[in-house]
Amino acid sequence: MRPRLATSPLWDFALAIYARPGVEQACLTLQDEHGWDVCELLWRCWLYQQGAQAGALPSEVAAWQREVTQPLRRLRRDLKSQAQADPQVASVRSRIKQAELEAEQQCLQMLMKISLNELAFSPIPARLQGLENVLLSSQQRQKKTQLMAIRSVESQLDPLPAAR
Repeated sequence: MRPRLATSPLWDFALAIYARPGVEQACLTLQDEHGWDVCELLWRCWLYQQGAQAGALPSEVAAWQREVTQPLRRLRRDLKSQAQADPQVASVRSRIKQAELEAEQQCLQMLMKISLNELAFSPIPARLQGLENVLLSSQQRQKKTQLMAIRSVESQLDPLPAAR
C-alpha cells in the first residue's frame, strides 16, 4: 500500500479534489461549522482513496496547524472587511493568504512523509465502507450538515482501486 501512496502525492491529490464541484464548500462547512481541519480531512480522503485509514492526527501536525496555519487563517479573515476598503490592507491580506496556503502545503507534506515512513494505518474493514463511516462516529453521523458535506466530498473521489 505504501508504494501506491508514494506514487500519488498528497499535495497533488488535495489540489485536484479541492477543485472538484462542491468539495471546497463542503470542506469549509466541515471546518467552520464542525471543527474539522481541512488538511486532515484531505489526508484522510487520500488514504481512503487507497483503501486505508489512520488513527489520530499526529501530534506534530496538530501543533503545526494550531500554531501556524490557524493564526494565519484568523488574521486573513479578520482583515477581510478592511481589505475591501483599503488597497494596502488588501495587499497585506493577499500575502497572508499566500502564507496560509504555504502552511497548508507544509502540513500536507508532513502528513505524506508520516504516512510513507512512520504511520501505522490499516485497510478499511468491509463493514466501514463509505467515507462517512470511516470519518464519523455514529453520533457524528446524526449531524445532517456534517454528513451532507462528507457525502459531497466522497461523491467527487475517484473509485477505490481494486484490491491486489
